Amino acid sequence: MATLHTVNKSPFEKRSLDCCIRHANPGSAILLIEDGVYGALKDTAVSDKVSGALDGRKVYVLGPDLHARGMSDDRVIDGVEVVDYAAFVDLVTEHDRVQAWL
Repeated sequence: MATLHTVNKSPFEKRSLDCCIRHANPGSAILLIEDGVYGALKDTAVSDKVSGALDGRKVYVLGPDLHARGMSDDRVIDGVEVVDYAAFVDLVTEHDRVQAWL
């Protein structure tokens, strides 16, 4: 059963992303939204962990939330896909369930 995991908290304030990565099975997807987008940035304390999550999982970041925080797509970790709202909806419908990490 494929799960879409959503993370909306900054990995520099909460451990939601860390817990998500530990529990997300291969074949799952992780979508970083709201302040969770900070986890998608290159050269941070969590970039290696997020890069490691790409092994067997897909990781996405919501572009409008990234841009609303003044960041551009070129700051995103290689392999993390920037998606728009329509793709967010598609991800929800493509997965059997959605797990929100708060």
